[in-house]
Amino acid sequence: MLVERRRAAFTINFLVRLGLTWLAVSAMLVAINWSAITALRFPDPDDTMRLIQVRDLLGGQAWFDLSQHRVDAPGGGVPMHWSRIVDIPLALVILLLTPMIGPEPAALVIVPLITLGLAMMLAARIAWRLLGDEEAILTSLVLAISVPVLFQLGPLRIDHHGWQIVCALAAVNGLMARSPVLGGRIIGASLATWLAISLEGLPLAAIIFAVIAVRWLRHRDARVMMVGAIQSLALVSLALFLLTRGIDDLALYCDAISPVHLAMFLWGAVVLTLFAKFEPMPRGILLFGFAIAGGGALAGLLMAAPQCASGGGFSALDPIVAKFWHANVLEGMPIWRQSLSTALQYAVTPLIALVAAIALAARSRDWLRQFWFDYAVILAGAFVVSIFVSRAGAVACVLAAPPLAWQLRQWLRAIRTMEQPAPRMVAMVGVVCALLPAFPAILLANAMPARASLGGVPDVAVKAVDCRMQDAGPVLAELPKGEFFAPMDIAPELLLTTDHTVIATGHHRGNAGMRVLMETALGSPDDAKAALAKRGTAYVALCPALGEARMYAKIAPEGFVADLIDGDAPGWLEPVALDQGNGLKVWRIRPE
Repeated sequence: MLVERRRAAFTINFLVRLGLTWLAVSAMLVAINWSAITALRFPDPDDTMRLIQVRDLLGGQAWFDLSQHRVDAPGGGVPMHWSRIVDIPLALVILLLTPMIGPEPAALVIVPLITLGLAMMLAARIAWRLLGDEEAILTSLVLAISVPVLFQLGPLRIDHHGWQIVCALAAVNGLMARSPVLGGRIIGASLATWLAISLEGLPLAAIIFAVIAVRWLRHRDARVMMVGAIQSLALVSLALFLLTRGIDDLALYCDAISPVHLAMFLWGAVVLTLFAKFEPMPRGILLFGFAIAGGGALAGLLMAAPQCASGGGFSALDPIVAKFWHANVLEGMPIWRQSLSTALQYAVTPLIALVAAIALAARSRDWLRQFWFDYAVILAGAFVVSIFVSRAGAVACVLAAPPLAWQLRQWLRAIRTMEQPAPRMVAMVGVVCALLPAFPAILLANAMPARASLGGVPDVAVKAVDCRMQDAGPVLAELPKGEFFAPMDIAPELLLTTDHTVIATGHHRGNAGMRVLMETALGSPDDAKAALAKRGTAYVALCPALGEARMYAKIAPEGFVADLIDGDAPGWLEPVALDQGNGLKVWRIRPE
């Protein structure tokens, strides 16, 4: 039977052991990604856009101005839904290190690895306080070999997903605080920061508040944590809104914290604070109070912004953009849309950890039993969210680390008692498959004969970096400044490398430019000429092997992009000479 053993927040020994583990993992990640780091090849176009946003800030763009003015410039630019919170550490490290060791590359490695260290510390702290020293180190190692987690926390991954992981872990750490007041404030502040970074955290925030509400129903003293959490959520959300968004833009958005969301949080804080003052009260009245707080907040949102109930920030997408862009952003699609190996990475460890958390609850008593039951509920909620939005799976995987580490130790203990080598080997293989769930699928895929793709040509993984935009940067930078027609996957790289502008990037608030780009790509060369002339577009850039370009060619075999891929450029385009071997093709639009 497990008993409560909440130790002090930190000890020097714990921090040293964790620090050594973090250094080893960081060194491994830097070594593995060294070629990408030196070539500044980002893992995702969003990371490229994040650096562009930070560059603009450091270059003098106003703090409250989050627009990308070089995207769809004729349309007035694209207002981004991203938060300045994520820009702050990047900007600070760039400013600090540039005089000493040069500009950006160091910051693009240091900031993600700091985020990784915080995530390892917060996850290991749960195991260290409640389970033991071995489980704490195992937790950090389990986290360090989770592919979904490492993808979000590795070098050059400077977008907001890593900070979402840290906020989720900080909130769960608040649940085990000895002081309910302090714990509630930590939970509320962590969730407020997460929601200010991305509203994707809203479902899990609701689940965490539901867990605290059940605690209040069971033990009336838990109202202190609830009141602290909801007040902190409201106040910190308001403070972050004023500090990062200001009061010039008070429009209602479904993809970022808006005044309507602040009103929801304030409503919940007022209602729950008032009901807490009348304790003790019958459970029926308390449930009525929860209904007023939650139902009133939800009703207010639906009345003020009914569109947020049907697709959120993506509900206003043009049908052509929704069909050919949003439906192909796999990280935002359900888990069943992913490859088998990817789905296994997102699903197996959370499910094993969920069983382990339930086992921990069954073996515990008193407060610890309640904590592990609550933890299982939160982990299950995070897993369900990841089923429908696969990129949320990293949060589920990182929450899975502590109970999975405990289960791993139980397995290793049982394996050590096995006398026969064959069962021991089978058991060890099972442990490896539990920690690296995609391993069997990868072996199976490698063992199967290569399948032919449509048209009889073997499928080849092609990425935007194969266009080597940075190699072409010096040539492109010498061209007179103008707008590029370029696929959305390479447009951010073009913005990073040059001072030119682009029609669109893969960001939903740029819906108008995205539609123009797609219609031009799919239309006839004559229609493309007219559309680009109307905008004043100066250049066309394309990587014929890139998946986006091939998609356009498949949809419209007689279209503009299909002709470019076939090498049949219209006469109104003049080739721009680039280095041999570069997959990027660039044309200048001939003036009339």
